[in-house]
Amino acid sequence: MSIKKILKTILPLVLGGFLVWYSISNISIDVLIEYFKEANYSWIVLGLFFGILSHLSRAYRWKFMLEPLGFKPKFTNNVLAVLVGYLVNLALPRAGEVSRALVLTNYEDVPFEKGFGTIVAERIADLIMMLSIMLITLFVQFDFIYELLTKNFNPTKIITGLVVVILGFYILTSVVKKAKSGFLLKIKTFVSGLGEGVTSIFKMKKKWAFIFHTVFIWVMYVCMFWATIPAIEGLNVPFGGILIGFIAGGFSIAATNGGIGLYPIAVAGALALFDIPTEPATAFGWIMWTAQTAMIIIFGGLAFLFLPIYNKNK
Repeated sequence: MSIKKILKTILPLVLGGFLVWYSISNISIDVLIEYFKEANYSWIVLGLFFGILSHLSRAYRWKFMLEPLGFKPKFTNNVLAVLVGYLVNLALPRAGEVSRALVLTNYEDVPFEKGFGTIVAERIADLIMMLSIMLITLFVQFDFIYELLTKNFNPTKIITGLVVVILGFYILTSVVKKAKSGFLLKIKTFVSGLGEGVTSIFKMKKKWAFIFHTVFIWVMYVCMFWATIPAIEGLNVPFGGILIGFIAGGFSIAATNGGIGLYPIAVAGALALFDIPTEPATAFGWIMWTAQTAMIIIFGGLAFLFLPIYNKNK
C-alpha cells in the first residue's frame, strides 16, 4: 500500500479521534454516561426501525435502475450490498459505493461500471432530496440560513471555481472522446458504461415507484432523527431545529468516517441555535451517532458474513 493511500486511510481516523476529544471536552464522560444510562431506549429503537426501513427501501429502489440495463439481481443481494456499503464507508469514506457495485459484480454478474453508474444516479437523486430538505429549512429558518451563507461563502470565488471546473471538464471530455487506444480508451469505455448506468433513471418503467422510494428513504432519515430526540427527557426541539440538526449531522457524516467525533459537535451546534443547553444537545448527538453506527456495524458485519453463504452456489 502506498504512502498516499495510507494517509488517506489514517488521516480521517486521526481527525475523527481529535474531534471525539474535542466533543468530550464539552461534556464530562461521567455526565455523558449518565445520559446513556437514563435514555429511553424505546425511542432509540423506534429511530433504528426507521433507519432499517430506509435501508430496505434503498435496496428495493436499486432494482428500478438495474432493470432497464437488463439485470434483475435478487433483492436479498441488493440488501446485503447496501449494508456492506455502509459498513465500508465507516472505514473509507465513499468506498462503500464501490463495494456495493463489486458485490453485484461478483454475485449477480452486473458489470462494475454499469452497477456503479446506477449508484451515481442514486446519489444524484439523493442530492436533490437533500437540497429539497435544505429548501424547506430555508423557508422555516430563513434568517439563520441567510446569515450562514453570507458569512461563509464568497460568490466571486464560487463562480470562478465553477468556470474552472466546467472548462476542465469540457477539455477532458473532448480528449477522451477522440481516444482510440491505450489508457484513454479504457477511460472512454468505463465512462460509457457509467453513463449507461446513470441514464437508467430516465429509462425506468416505474419512475413513480422510484420517486416514491426516494422520498420515503429521506423521510425515514428525518424520522430517525426526530424519533430519537425524546430518548433524552426534557429535550424539546422545534421543527426547524430538527431540520437544521439533521442537515448538520448529514454534512458531518460526509466530512468524516461516518461522522465520528464531528456528528455530536455538528448536531449540538445546530441545536444551540435554539437555546438548547450544550450538555443535553451533545449527549443527544452522541446517542444518535452511536445508535446509527452500531446499527451499521452489526447489520453490515452480518451482511458481509452472510453474502458468501447466501451465494454459496455462485
